[in-house]
Amino acid sequence: MPLLGGVRPPIAALLCALLAVAVFPTLGVGAVHEQEVPQAVRDAERRIAEDAADSFKTSVDVRARAVRHSAASVRAPASGTPKATLRSLLPTGPPVRGGVLLAPHTGKPLAAGGETVPLAGVDAAALARSPAANLPPRLVTSGRAGPRLLFFARVAVPAPDRNPDGKPDQAREPAGEQGDGAREFLLVVSEKVAALAVHGDGRTAQLVGRNGKVLATTAATGKPLTLDAKDRTLPSAAADAGLHTGDASGSMLGDGHDGLRRVAGWASVAAMDGKDDTFGPGLTILTLRDVTPAKGGADHTGFAIVAAGALVVIAVLVTLVLWVTVQRPLLRLHLSAARLAKGAGEMPGVRAELARPVAAGPFGEPGRVGRALESIRRQLLGQTEPEPVRPVRRRPGVRALVLTCTLVIAAWGVPLLFLLNRVPAAQAVPAAAVADQQARTEATADRVRQSLGQSHADLAATASAIAGAPRERAAQVLRREHADHPTYRSLYVLDHTGAIVLRAGKEPLRTLVRPTGDGITQVNTSGKIPAIAAYVRIPTAKNTKNADKGGDTASAVVVAEIGVDALNDLVARPGLGRVWLTDEHHRVLAASVGFQAFQSLPSRALTRLVARTDAAPGGAGSPASAVLHAGTAPGAGPSVAAAVPLAQTGPAAGLGWRVVSAEPAAALKLAAYQVQSRTMLAGLLALAAGGACLSWLHIVVVRPLRTLTRCAERLADGDRRTVLYPVHHDECGSVTRSLELLRQALVERDRGGGRAYVASVPAPSFQRGSAP
Repeated sequence: MPLLGGVRPPIAALLCALLAVAVFPTLGVGAVHEQEVPQAVRDAERRIAEDAADSFKTSVDVRARAVRHSAASVRAPASGTPKATLRSLLPTGPPVRGGVLLAPHTGKPLAAGGETVPLAGVDAAALARSPAANLPPRLVTSGRAGPRLLFFARVAVPAPDRNPDGKPDQAREPAGEQGDGAREFLLVVSEKVAALAVHGDGRTAQLVGRNGKVLATTAATGKPLTLDAKDRTLPSAAADAGLHTGDASGSMLGDGHDGLRRVAGWASVAAMDGKDDTFGPGLTILTLRDVTPAKGGADHTGFAIVAAGALVVIAVLVTLVLWVTVQRPLLRLHLSAARLAKGAGEMPGVRAELARPVAAGPFGEPGRVGRALESIRRQLLGQTEPEPVRPVRRRPGVRALVLTCTLVIAAWGVPLLFLLNRVPAAQAVPAAAVADQQARTEATADRVRQSLGQSHADLAATASAIAGAPRERAAQVLRREHADHPTYRSLYVLDHTGAIVLRAGKEPLRTLVRPTGDGITQVNTSGKIPAIAAYVRIPTAKNTKNADKGGDTASAVVVAEIGVDALNDLVARPGLGRVWLTDEHHRVLAASVGFQAFQSLPSRALTRLVARTDAAPGGAGSPASAVLHAGTAPGAGPSVAAAVPLAQTGPAAGLGWRVVSAEPAAALKLAAYQVQSRTMLAGLLALAAGGACLSWLHIVVVRPLRTLTRCAERLADGDRRTVLYPVHHDECGSVTRSLELLRQALVERDRGGGRAYVASVPAPSFQRGSAP
């Protein structure tokens, strides 16, 4: 009967698995090479470009919403001329350069103000006839004054007064625009492209058009970087990458000069917007920075070859030891036991098979089984009586051998897993990566500050809109503003006694005590949910009659409670790690990961870093960044952390909030950590492969062999009553079956007065289970 499984598959699998693991250090660890500019620095520059593109897109959306809100809130007189109507509609402020009022259907300019609005290349008639309620802004580069952003808003003007004869006043209404009811015009506002938001010493940001032309340049500090003849191709390369590769962002390397290497990151502005094609494809944000290239990087090829060679030697050595001490002796036992069983069952020539002695191995359980078989053979020949064959002192067996092989493999894997190729975080993380973490944290703080500032500005516009308005009108304005601002959890009005007289949205978490002036405040310092509110005093109503009618908004304050979920979304940035928004006492108000309200930061090292940003008396505080060796979570490794004050000016300046971020150093694409992770993986694979194969060998060979040894020794000692049942179709099962035949032969010999053979005695079949 053929053998199934047995001792050979686990040993062969162990050899193959260890040889396969030995290839990994050579291909994995040896393939890692130090780069002049680490991939972590290039990825960080790409993320910084994404942050700048997102900030630019957000600022444009805010300006577009402000223009539409201004056009909707200003009531143009029906009796005014188009020029007077434009003056009442045109927003005021430094960003606005000019405006034009277009006639519906035709797109014909009716009035213009400020600088000439560059409408060349813009289909004004199609825009005027478009049924879309909100037209997306456009970037125009054809004007002489430079690139301009065009914002559009539809304006509803009451119908003109009629003459006593009932006809429209032709002097007040342009030809072709007569009709009953309100007239709808298209307002176009031209603004200069705002400066790009970029952070980090020595970094420059550029707005690049689809043709590779630089439209705007901004430097974080000092003068913008100059592009030499070779680096001038970077803007066009970034524009081409966004147009032809389909990628949303990427990084590039420029030429080296003065011992520095220029690294560039780019991000498509259109890709930052998932709802519309505001700017169309090709508009790109390009960020540039000079970094110090890494020199003298370590070569890990020698280590990989030595480690792989050592594991090959261990694999061959362990396999030979197992083959010599376990596999070959067990196969010999299988053949010897089968020969004895055959000789014991034959009538003629019985001594032909029993005459040859059984060669007992010198080691462990196979040797003990061999000595037991030799004793049984001699008993069948009548040469001896049953006698103990177990040695007085037990020697190490196969189980100890398998354990030794496991320790030998562990001697190779454990140092790789815990000791080798470990680099201190302060040396592994370059200064450029730490600076980039701080720059991205500053960008996140700026993002939160702008959102809070915009919420406060919109709330001020809401306060102006409900000043002196009747209660019904004020309630309608509150409901509209709450629907237009997803960040508002609740919007309500407090009267002079501090009671809520109007409300839109959810019930406030904690009602704000009626304040004076306006600003942003933290309402509570404990509880399950942080309560953050912006508040603006409603200006004194000009129409005292309406104020007396309403009575609710006179000398009142409008409050917007900002939801913590909106703040969580603001601080969550890809590739920045864990981010927290803390109050002045360093307690968490919002985070990109799960948190409990007002909990402390997860590590003391992080708290000490945040304390470094605290302002001196009369100061505003400054950013701080460092490599933290203690990590930011129990059991975590070193991390790159940064802390930035939220705002030094504006409505959020007095809060004392901080934005804190921490990215595990092992998550950065640095050669030192790549070598460390691959070294650990090689050690883990060796331990897993060796442990799995040797456990397999222990289950299918060692344990059955130990049971077989006890059965063989009991049979040799004279136990004739215990029936032996083979369980598996392998070497141990074959020897067990032969021992059962030998037991029956010994029983027949004892009954027949010394007959040394077994007359037809049926052999037990293979079955799973144990003896009854």
